[in-house]
Amino acid sequence: MSPNDAVPVIDISDLRSDDLARRTAVGKEIDAACREIGFFQITGHGLPEELIGAVYDTAKEFFALDLDDKRKVSQPNPMTARGYTAVGEQALGYNEDTSTPRDLHQKFDTGSHRTDATDPYYSMDAAGPHFVPNQWPARPAGMQQAWETYYEAADELSGLLMRGFALGLDLPEDFFDDKIDKDISMLRAIHYPHQDAAPLPGQMRAGAHTDYGSLTIVRPEEAPGGLQVFTQDGDWVDVPVIPGALVVNIGDLMAQWTNDAWISTRHRVANPPRDVVSDTERMSIVFFHQPNYDVVIAPLGTCVAPGEEPRYEPVTSGEHLAAKVEKTFIRV
Repeated sequence: MSPNDAVPVIDISDLRSDDLARRTAVGKEIDAACREIGFFQITGHGLPEELIGAVYDTAKEFFALDLDDKRKVSQPNPMTARGYTAVGEQALGYNEDTSTPRDLHQKFDTGSHRTDATDPYYSMDAAGPHFVPNQWPARPAGMQQAWETYYEAADELSGLLMRGFALGLDLPEDFFDDKIDKDISMLRAIHYPHQDAAPLPGQMRAGAHTDYGSLTIVRPEEAPGGLQVFTQDGDWVDVPVIPGALVVNIGDLMAQWTNDAWISTRHRVANPPRDVVSDTERMSIVFFHQPNYDVVIAPLGTCVAPGEEPRYEPVTSGEHLAAKVEKTFIRV
């Protein structure tokens, strides 16, 4: 199977149409992709290239800083996804209960900046670490503004996609609206350094894993060693980088919500071939969408056939995320 066959490309511009039939048609394309592979690429998404570029440029400048400078904004603990994580401090394969070498990437995370100190919903007592303040480095200038602007745009796009999800699943179009209005999503830049030395056996830029939440939006980069998905045929295939397109995949939470009607597909970031002599550095900008922490995730009625039992017990979005994250970090 070729990568283009495995990962469909969907123009989602009609999700903004005034015509319900046109919006529903896009929803059904998404539904088909999520039942087959759980991955698709989107065009017509509306994210400005200059905004994407601003996040990319500030992230690249940050990752080029000395390690001591980056450590000044290190994540305080694995459950607080705010700040810097160095190369080798995460092994995504651990989420599958496997022991794998440490991943060959570094990353920087931010969460929502739209909190209300007067609302108990956002307090540590109620929300735990989901709304703690973001950390920002002293350099580069403009990083906070670029990232917060991108976060808002990606969050809005996620809401549009969730409306498409609802239409694809034969639910009211606004079914998910009140479940994602205080979402605990995360924006991440992942930097994969140039590989001078050969990786350890089984070591990857990002080990094989599934994502955790409702959906993930990725802006990849064309460079040696990239995103691969594991198809239903049992093959690892490259996800092609299409200029102007974004990669979208669903996570384990959405698979549970649909009673496995939709597939949360394993994927990884491969190492560049050893015979590539050019610079193999690459970076991805990733938005992990996650519903409100107190939303109860239980199989949807439209996804449980008559006489069929739900495959999952109810769990809140926050509990689900915490259980996933805890597995993937290596104590250093």
